[in-house]
Amino acid sequence: MAKPKYYVVWEGKKPGVYSTWAECKAQTDQYAGAKYKSYESREAAEAAYRAGWKGNWGSSAGGAGSASKLKSKSGSSRSAGMETSEEVDYDSISVDVGTRGNPGPVEYKGVDTRTGEVLFSVGPISKGTNNLGEFLAIVHALAYLQKQGSSKTVYTDSVNAMKWLKQKKVATTLPRDNSTEEIWLMIDRAEQWLRTHTYSNKVLKWQTKQWGEIKADYGRK
Repeated sequence: MAKPKYYVVWEGKKPGVYSTWAECKAQTDQYAGAKYKSYESREAAEAAYRAGWKGNWGSSAGGAGSASKLKSKSGSSRSAGMETSEEVDYDSISVDVGTRGNPGPVEYKGVDTRTGEVLFSVGPISKGTNNLGEFLAIVHALAYLQKQGSSKTVYTDSVNAMKWLKQKKVATTLPRDNSTEEIWLMIDRAEQWLRTHTYSNKVLKWQTKQWGEIKADYGRK
């Protein structure tokens, strides 16, 4: 059984401490500049709320730090092969996946990180996995931005999908059969797009522990 989490909303429709993600999302969804974060105990959440977002929001769950201190750590993450950012770039697209079972029906969407406006939405696809959906969402976002001539950043919370993106090929145990034909056709097209196109957009890992759930989250916790 998953441990309960408590959510602090410093800046949102109604700031406070909430005991469910649904309540937190209701206060932050489509709220420009929302600042919120999850904690393992109510005591920690209430203490963080009283202390304010400075020194809490934008820092790791284990402690607080200034933006300058956090930025100095970003180089080590990039050298490990994963691009990260310690402050949210709101001029961006965030993508996420909703699944009903893994594998199971998959849907994904891309939203404006600042406003929460849905820019594209696909699915449900009859059968797939969370990581395959994330991969498709990223490639869809890159193609969408390229058509617009935009250099905006793309955020995802899937490390595997970012790895596959760099390799331009997925690595999955999902079999190719009649039940997965739909998603495999989409994967083949996405891989082909990556092989035949270049892009300058950054694809960054959404830092869930620091920033709360990604803006495109389906709320299926």
